[in-house]
Amino acid sequence: MDVPLARLLVTCPDQPGIVAAVSGFLRNHGANITALDQHSTDPVGGTFFLRAEFTTPDLDLAAEALEAAFRRVVAEPFAMDWKIAYAARRTQVAIMVSKVDHALLELLWQWRRGDLDADIALVVSNHDALRAEVERFGVPFHHVPVTRDTKGEAEAATVALFDEAGVDLVVLARYMQILTPDFVDRYAGRIINIHHSFLPAFVGADPYRQAFERGVKVIGATAHYVTADLDEGPIIEQGVARVSHRQSVAELRRLGQSLERDVLARAVRWHLEARVLVQGNKTVVFI
Repeated sequence: MDVPLARLLVTCPDQPGIVAAVSGFLRNHGANITALDQHSTDPVGGTFFLRAEFTTPDLDLAAEALEAAFRRVVAEPFAMDWKIAYAARRTQVAIMVSKVDHALLELLWQWRRGDLDADIALVVSNHDALRAEVERFGVPFHHVPVTRDTKGEAEAATVALFDEAGVDLVVLARYMQILTPDFVDRYAGRIINIHHSFLPAFVGADPYRQAFERGVKVIGATAHYVTADLDEGPIIEQGVARVSHRQSVAELRRLGQSLERDVLARAVRWHLEARVLVQGNKTVVFI
């Protein structure tokens, strides 16, 4: 039987005593720390990042009281930005996709195997092509068509679906639409996207053919948080592979899609396991 688990993420100005204060607080309230990692941008005047994973069955306080005590005793004295995530509170994930299925199916497969610590609440697509594939996993599928003239109505319908499902995280698994700033702001820090890493080169249709024609030697994929700046949000994970003149456009595309599947799944898993801290337009990822 799995032991109940919680994860603490902390960002604060670096100073002596942070680790002792955090570990001492958790110990004093019956928590058993099973993992602890930290990083400082500069020991003098820098920013300090910490991730602690701890078991919770012997806590002497309920979650709300524990958090109130942590805020008063530790967080406020050290000027912390912090959160505690409880594994028992399952994250509700929405996946948005268009027609290409490789990234979507990888997430659904890992979810069914129990490798993603979350519930996939629904899939939303601007095409109906993948309905049967999604419903085969027992996940609700919603077709929300989008045109240039109906983007606002489509996003409003999508938000209504997300609100009804209590969505915490949105994953763009090759969703080939640009989200409006209002939509991005609504889920700030909670939208993960995947794209090929040729950007800013080879923008537009068929980037793998463009890359082939230029004779690239490396291809890759990037998963990042979505911001108002298109494809420029904080990077969570990347993957690369060397290629040669012997590989065709189709082989480059297959290899690129394989990278996209793996990179996106890792980024989503690390977010769900509270391993990612954002600092400006960069991330600290504890793996």
